[in-house]
Amino acid sequence: MSLWVDKYRPKSLDALTYHPDLSERLASLAASGGDFPHLLVFGPSGAGKKTRVVATLRVIFGPGVYKLKIDSRVFPLSSGRKLEFNVVSSVYHMEITPSDMGNNDRLIIQELLKEVAQTQQVDQSARQRFKVVVINEADSLTRDAQAALRRTMEKYSPNLRLILLANSTSNIIAPIRSRTLLVRVPAPTREDISRVLAFVAKKEKLSLPIELADKIAEESRRNLRRALLTLESLYAQNDVLDASTVIPVPDWEVVINSIADDIIRERSAKSLLQIRAKYYDLLAHCIPADILLKTLVFKLLPRVDGELKPELVYWASFYEHRIHQGSKVIFHLEAFTAKFMRIMEIYFSALMED
Repeated sequence: MSLWVDKYRPKSLDALTYHPDLSERLASLAASGGDFPHLLVFGPSGAGKKTRVVATLRVIFGPGVYKLKIDSRVFPLSSGRKLEFNVVSSVYHMEITPSDMGNNDRLIIQELLKEVAQTQQVDQSARQRFKVVVINEADSLTRDAQAALRRTMEKYSPNLRLILLANSTSNIIAPIRSRTLLVRVPAPTREDISRVLAFVAKKEKLSLPIELADKIAEESRRNLRRALLTLESLYAQNDVLDASTVIPVPDWEVVINSIADDIIRERSAKSLLQIRAKYYDLLAHCIPADILLKTLVFKLLPRVDGELKPELVYWASFYEHRIHQGSKVIFHLEAFTAKFMRIMEIYFSALMED
């Protein structure tokens, strides 16, 4: 039994009712035939980037893009070990996430894309002769992998089109940005999310008060995937839903909330050790370090004085950059915590002297 977020995923550009101008733009690109460019599709999580990309591929190749299979590829490393990598593919396209392999992502880019580019389109009835490779989390690729990607784009463009998915273009190197057509996918509005929630509830023959739909849309922070998962979990946990139904906070956000409380309450080495244990717990449960840091900042902002807010945002961005550049994320999370504790201590000491 599939989740509602997958069950009701739109399969055509016309079915994507929010941001219709974007659907029209992608449809015109798909209709351009052999002139279809490399794309860099970027926008916040839950905005529908992959949904729109796959719907665009359907315009190019037909419904066969939804007939997917998962293959496991093995790549030999120079150390003698073997790297196993999963690939989701159809006859016409391939979806990969090289950043899952860490610093070995360059090998995936070089070997896998070279193999795809040198293989002719299998389906002779295909509307286009090129194959498409969709690269998820492109902004998490290492610099070496992005450099290899640039060379692949130049060398194999007749047989291969790349579609890069990213939350932001800031971590994409300039040579790749200049070789792709940038397509921004904005997050749906709260009204758009409420309409989608009402549509799904109607399809499931369930009663959803409009007040609760609006509340879910508000809590989801314009993330449609999160809103649908929240709706499904509420129906699983409650026999009847009404406007007063409480939307549960995810466990990991509860932990981050407690970290924010710890930072405000006590700024000491003992408190820092307790926070370190909570960081380790969150990282062990696969909460990405940058998401963790961003959520912590939003929890801290309402708790600190206005004069400290610019410092908070500055040092959060500084250490987020360090997280992406380094390998031990716990060091940078701890450094941010210690830094902001120190800033708060200096600030309150100055207040006491005045």
